[in-house]
Amino acid sequence: MNDDTTASVQGEHATQSIAEHAASAEAAGFLHPAQQALLHERGWLTMLAPRACGGSELPLPQVVRLEEAVAAADGSTGWVLTLCAGAGWFAGFLAPEVAREVLATPRVCIGGSGAATGHADREGAGFRITGSWDYASGAPMATHFTVNAVLRADGKPLLDADGAPQVRAFLVPASQVRTVQSWRTIGLRASASHGYRIDDQWVPETYGFRISPAAATSDGPLYRYPFYSLAYVTLAANIAGMAGHFIRLARACLGHRRHGGSGLPLLDVPDVIALLRQQQQAFDDTRARFYEVLDDSWAQVAGGAALDDSSMRAVQTASLALVATARRAVDELYPYCGLYAAREDSTINRVWRDLHTASQHALLIP
Repeated sequence: MNDDTTASVQGEHATQSIAEHAASAEAAGFLHPAQQALLHERGWLTMLAPRACGGSELPLPQVVRLEEAVAAADGSTGWVLTLCAGAGWFAGFLAPEVAREVLATPRVCIGGSGAATGHADREGAGFRITGSWDYASGAPMATHFTVNAVLRADGKPLLDADGAPQVRAFLVPASQVRTVQSWRTIGLRASASHGYRIDDQWVPETYGFRISPAAATSDGPLYRYPFYSLAYVTLAANIAGMAGHFIRLARACLGHRRHGGSGLPLLDVPDVIALLRQQQQAFDDTRARFYEVLDDSWAQVAGGAALDDSSMRAVQTASLALVATARRAVDELYPYCGLYAAREDSTINRVWRDLHTASQHALLIP
């Protein structure tokens, strides 16, 4: 068995294990211990972190395809992997000694939120942080949280050259954070994307960072790839994974249902078959275009070039097109799947709920 075959078999085994525990994870409201263990054992939560600091620093196209495969096995696991590995990417912007310290944490997992809903007051060689943030996927397993906070002095926001409040990102150990059990959604229940609070906690200045290629502390192309472009492709891959899973399950449902008028199996009804083929083809074509744009953009950055505005728009457009096509395919096929698809305890219903929860992410609004 060659290396490629071994990797393929191991990957299939991993996704099977993730899928096997999806229902019990949803019932528990968080990832099953076997799912968590797999994320740690494979090093997937640090796959975007710098190799020199203890991460894997995998090429972005490899990361995105992995995230799609995991989301196809279970939406919640894919979502936690994507959001927490994405937060691990910030290690490429931290002081290297801090990044090494953080990544050496046993079972390290970084969660967080991008909203600037807290403030940070300068105090000595650091900042005292207070605030409340929403939607930290994987919160119960997080060893650290990232926050965006408005910088203040004497209780007043510090302003930049344009008169806007200055915002800085910080990394805060979980011991200084209080999780708020606020995640009550129809889908992605096991992602446990709870809110969290920080009350008057001091962190060193070295735990602050800025997300910009110019501020990167690691040299690899990952840290020159634009943040929003990275966010678009990783989120879109999750939607694609869930949609692909739904389409496969929908085909199986159609094989067990009969047309109410003719009595024919739905898979023998020409209009139904045409719809299934049309949605599958549209999804496959849009997905192929998405990966073509992703691979091209990565080749540019890996070759030493910066993504210009046109290239970044192409990444965003391809990502949003994939999300829109995935939504359309799922919504067009769902009515043909019967009451089984409406049962909360069915796999296809969980996938439907996960996709429609994930697609509410603010970046995925057309």
